Amino acid sequence: MAVPKQFVIACGGTGGHLFPGLAVAEVLHDRGHEVLLLVSEKEIDAVALRDHAEFRCEKLPSIGMPALLSPAFLRFLKRGWESFSTCRQLYSRYQPAGVLGMGGFTSAAPLLAARLSGIPCYLHESNAIAGRANRLASRWTDRVLLGLKFCESSFPKSTCIVTGTPVRRNLGTPLPKGEARAAFGLDPELPTLLVMGGSQGAAGINQLLFRSAAYLKDFRDEENRPLQVIHLTGERDDNLAAINYQREGIASHVASFHHKMEQAYSAADLVVSRAGAASLSEISQFSLPSLLIPFPFASDLHQHRNAEAFRDAGAAELIEEKTADPESFALLVRNLLNDGRRRERMAAAAGSVLPRGAAGLVADVMEQGIATREAGR
Repeated sequence: MAVPKQFVIACGGTGGHLFPGLAVAEVLHDRGHEVLLLVSEKEIDAVALRDHAEFRCEKLPSIGMPALLSPAFLRFLKRGWESFSTCRQLYSRYQPAGVLGMGGFTSAAPLLAARLSGIPCYLHESNAIAGRANRLASRWTDRVLLGLKFCESSFPKSTCIVTGTPVRRNLGTPLPKGEARAAFGLDPELPTLLVMGGSQGAAGINQLLFRSAAYLKDFRDEENRPLQVIHLTGERDDNLAAINYQREGIASHVASFHHKMEQAYSAADLVVSRAGAASLSEISQFSLPSLLIPFPFASDLHQHRNAEAFRDAGAAELIEEKTADPESFALLVRNLLNDGRRRERMAAAAGSVLPRGAAGLVADVMEQGIATREAGR
């Protein structure tokens, strides 16, 4: 085992940054290292960290970058300077051996402060195309770690290593399908559709399912079994979704969120999802066929590029939200649930499209880079 060190991981703001950062923190902690997490002031960060008392956490006052001519740009600069100053003070006391940024503007100030303090720093980009914050922050990092090889073109001047996107430890082992379905109060034997929109839900997906339910209610598979649904709606649409499925006579479990996602993935035969990098990493980890509906307003269309990578690998179907038709969507769901061989091919492709053990690979790169630097002194 490497000599114990102190590491900083900047990972707050969204589930797509936070959960992969937590996965790396778990690996480093297991290897005997101490980890300080830098997170945002958002509620999602506080909720997710309640069960991780083993990590020290500090909140940073950073916000996303608005347009240059926006009145909010001055506030962005002020908050960025506050984050940078906080990081400099933290590093002088904490003396980290390395700093990892998991992306977004929550990572920019910590990485710049690390570079100016002479601390080895690493950046992780989960998506198929890098956002503005990561393209900027890559100038200050020793290595850029990628979820998808497709993204290398976003960092032409950086040394890139493809690691995949880290997945939380509790998502590592699939459960028996019947056991997982029973945890939701569903029939252990019925074909099951999992619908989710990421940590903040997805109104567009919810609306599509509302309108598609009438076309799915009469579904029967080759064994004359009806469909059942697990639908994670986000904060707003859970009551409407539950009423809708009840009206159409479709057995369902509807909730805003579910904190034991290994149960949801293990229960599913098919997933309907946005195409955020963290969700796709988890879909890949559980080798699930999927229907991907990218968020149409994601920066640089990065969700669309992520979905294309899965579609081109044969792991998913890509559906455009603006042209999605309830009847056609329901027909696609029905056809896939009645085609076990095709789902098996998609599942195999999903399981191989991303590297396995990404959290360990990221930790390896950090430990090796620091060891090389120390050996050269």
